[in-house]
Amino acid sequence: MGAPDILYIEDNEDFIDVVERAIGQINGGKTKLHVVEDGTLALNTLDTLVENKVKPRLILIDLNLPGLSGLDLLRKIKETPALRYVPALIFSTSDNPVDIRTSLESGANAFVTKPMGYNNVVKCLNSISDFWLNTISVA
Repeated sequence: MGAPDILYIEDNEDFIDVVERAIGQINGGKTKLHVVEDGTLALNTLDTLVENKVKPRLILIDLNLPGLSGLDLLRKIKETPALRYVPALIFSTSDNPVDIRTSLESGANAFVTKPMGYNNVVKCLNSISDFWLNTISVA
């Protein structure tokens, strides 16, 4: 498996579809997205990428996942030397200040509340992509 630009960990099939379509509109469809629907499977996917000496450029994580929770997955990512500096954003429907604070304290580079409506999702993901994939350079 080659490294995706974005590894998206999400279990809501409807939102996965929306994000896949939105990412397809961004950057002329050149952004490679890989979706994993379970926290434990995401950790296995990341382990495989690390073994192959590649890594995603950005990780988007939902908080509520089957298997390993989004926060537990985030902590594992930040404890892994090869992944520590890969930007990891919590991308959740929550806007609870406790979730936001806990996520940032656990190592999230940002907490983004999922917007409502397709056009807003496209704008949000375009901003995320522009900043994290085009502006910030991570070793």
